Amino acid sequence: MRFLVCSLLIAAAAQAQFRAAVVKADITPTNSQWLMGYGARQSTGIHDRIFHKVAALDDGSTQVFLVASDLCVFSPSVFDEFAADLKKETGIEARQVWWTTTHTHSAPEVGPPGIYDVLLKGRSEHAWDRDYMALVKSTLLSAIKQARADLKPARIALGAGMARANINRRARDLDGTISLGLNPDGVADRQIGLIRIEHADGKPMGLIANYAMHGTVLGGRWMQISGDGPGIVASYVEDKLGVPMLYINGAAGNMAPIYTVQADPKAAHMGEFRVLLGDKILDANRRMGEAGPATMELGEKWIETPRKAGLGWPVELPQYAAKSASGADLVRIPVRFLRLGDTVLWAAPVELFCEIAIRVRNESPFRHTFFFGYTNGWLGYLPTAVAFQEGGYEPRTSPFTPQVEKDFGDAVVTYIQGMRR
Repeated sequence: MRFLVCSLLIAAAAQAQFRAAVVKADITPTNSQWLMGYGARQSTGIHDRIFHKVAALDDGSTQVFLVASDLCVFSPSVFDEFAADLKKETGIEARQVWWTTTHTHSAPEVGPPGIYDVLLKGRSEHAWDRDYMALVKSTLLSAIKQARADLKPARIALGAGMARANINRRARDLDGTISLGLNPDGVADRQIGLIRIEHADGKPMGLIANYAMHGTVLGGRWMQISGDGPGIVASYVEDKLGVPMLYINGAAGNMAPIYTVQADPKAAHMGEFRVLLGDKILDANRRMGEAGPATMELGEKWIETPRKAGLGWPVELPQYAAKSASGADLVRIPVRFLRLGDTVLWAAPVELFCEIAIRVRNESPFRHTFFFGYTNGWLGYLPTAVAFQEGGYEPRTSPFTPQVEKDFGDAVVTYIQGMRR
């Protein structure tokens, strides 16, 4: 009995050490920028401001920084350089930082194009803006430092909701041709993953909402800086709750917003996303159970899978490429894992098709399983084997082969099933 009491006291003391902080930092440019996500185009103004949002979590033995930035994509080399600078200044290891993007297509480019230039020729022939990249990196460095300095006793609640703000975008014609459009009969992942962060007294500190939806409410004719649908939703929820909200995109590779690639916010029904998704986030937040402390466990696995035949590779990304025993070209995909209480988060630098994330969730032993897409860089679309057979934009511009669904999905499921609950 004495041993049991002692063990319970030790466990309670460990849980009582849980701390958190949430920081928001503006990264809106002051000059015209090349916009990322469609054909090359330059911004003509600012529709709504864009931000870094950082959630720092610390259980007394593990410290993690979850970042959501109102950007489209960036090369893994940008993350690697940032992580090296961060470690030099703070001692924080790269594995402790999950830098995600909301995937808005109305935000500036950040850094050299990397694999983007290999997969989407013609979009990155202009010089990239070194001053803006420096702003993005320095602002994030300061925000992470501030979040670590602001850590306070905290507790979290974890839960899920549902919203029909997205739709499968692989439209099918009579002859079987697949094109970018709307496919209401296609598979869609409409889960909202939620992490509510509170002060020790129960006052709100921040909210993390994980939802799969391309940041393409606005189309390529739109020329103003914007957080697009994800940014509008986050701003709305923040106004209601009075604290920052991190919009962390999910397996959005084949998920469009239900209004998509429109000429302007009015045509795009932009404000309606506050109802379609924002109100669903708020409702799910209200229905979540009691918050409490949590313990964490970090993990990482690199998954190797064949590279598409004849595809080149950026010289600045050697650690993301390899050779098989037979000499075939491989892509190396870093996958992060974080056990957070009874929930597991996992992340990768890809645009994942939602069927793969749903499979992982269905085979996970954890109460909740959330996928964070566009994390620590971008290596392109990761479609299903069926999508490769069907064709269409995403398989055509992917660096992978049909084997990637099995290689990637099997490795992720095996890893998660081996984690401690």
